[in-house]
Amino acid sequence: MIDLSLSVPENKRVYFASDFHLGSPSHSVSLEREKKVVRWLNSIMHDAHSLFILGDIFDFWFEYGHTIPKGYARLMGCLAGLRDAGIGIYFFTGNHDMWMQDYFPKEFGIRVFRKPATVEINGTRFLLGHGDGLGPGDFKYKVLKKIFENKICQWAFRCIHPDLGIPLANFLSRNSRDVNLKKDLEFLGDKEWILQFCREAELKDHHDIYMFGHRHMPLDININENSRYINLGDWMNHFTYAVTESKKTYIVKFDTSMASGQ
Repeated sequence: MIDLSLSVPENKRVYFASDFHLGSPSHSVSLEREKKVVRWLNSIMHDAHSLFILGDIFDFWFEYGHTIPKGYARLMGCLAGLRDAGIGIYFFTGNHDMWMQDYFPKEFGIRVFRKPATVEINGTRFLLGHGDGLGPGDFKYKVLKKIFENKICQWAFRCIHPDLGIPLANFLSRNSRDVNLKKDLEFLGDKEWILQFCREAELKDHHDIYMFGHRHMPLDININENSRYINLGDWMNHFTYAVTESKKTYIVKFDTSMASGQ
């Protein structure tokens, strides 16, 4: 089943990025990263047909009834400008921002996906998602994810005042990142969980490209002669993204020196 089908003109491109983790590890460091992300987004506005953000745009995001985490004004304004220019933006929730509700759809017209989806772009079939909880292993996180996604648990957290709940969640998010920092830098070869998921999924339903984030490592690996697994890397260490144009899809590293002084 195709969840989304796009017809992109030859002079336009589709862009993919993930794992900005804005808010981490401190306000000042996050602000500099946000400026780089905005500089990149402004640089693609002239030829972008669509933008797919594959999760963890924030290190923590939770929407209360009338409250969202403060900050990120530059990013929000840039996303609004892209949408006002007619560029489609699609967001896949990650493990750090799975609590996104209706703010992005209502405020920006950004479609939100909560599970991997099949997207067809000019006949090329993509399976897109954040990548958390896929493949074998990581049982502890898979249990936690079920708890985090539980509506009763979300209601209980929403009962905590934002001045208490948001700092607590930010602390736990940073602590989790510190614990897993070493794992994010270690390539596991054939034991990469998302790669194993892609190989198993390809046996059931063909996709030309499996593209995910979460792994914080830019990867482009052949699954077979007709299928590839691409991981987008991140914007904490690699500043990488992917581009699709004229039936070609490839990873690009943003020249961060261009983002200085913004």
